[in-house]
Amino acid sequence: MQHFRETIKLLESSSYYYAIVIGMDNKYSYVSPNYDKNFGRSEDSLLGELFHITLHPDDIKICSEVGGKCFENPELLLPATLRKHDGKGGFVFTQWEFKALFDNNNNPEGIFCIGYNITEFVDTRTELGFAKTEIENKTDQLYQIGFQQSHVVRKPLANLIGLVNMLMTMTADEGIQEINGMLLESANELDAAIKSIVDKTS
Repeated sequence: MQHFRETIKLLESSSYYYAIVIGMDNKYSYVSPNYDKNFGRSEDSLLGELFHITLHPDDIKICSEVGGKCFENPELLLPATLRKHDGKGGFVFTQWEFKALFDNNNNPEGIFCIGYNITEFVDTRTELGFAKTEIENKTDQLYQIGFQQSHVVRKPLANLIGLVNMLMTMTADEGIQEINGMLLESANELDAAIKSIVDKTS
């Protein structure tokens, strides 16, 4: 227990980390100043309060499960991600490590927890997830455009080019031949433009 007291003392002035101890009665037996500052109620300390008053209701079960595993594996630090009330009707995300505490007679005394705010990380990860989904959707749209250009648009265009070529061999009138030549040139230009689009989307 002595080394935990020393660790707690080191964290007393931390503005990044929270340190708490939850007793076997499920109440805070220690609360660091930074934890009180971020999750306490006005000027009152959370010391002596039930631990779950700061938690999202759905995360109470996580604490119970991880706390139980701590006593089953007293040599380990076990992780937990928990949502805490932000005092404005919302929640912040926090990352914790739990460690079982025992008294001098090796009886369970509580859980030591050290944590920090990861809301910015979670928000960034969520935004990246949305961006990734959007990129995947845009990529799929580009693929569909490329497919349509390649298979839907180019097929009738190829038919037109073929028909113009046939007309050029069948028609003797010079004026019509000139128009056919212009049609063929425009069709070839359109075909090249479509091929360029397909190449860029594939």
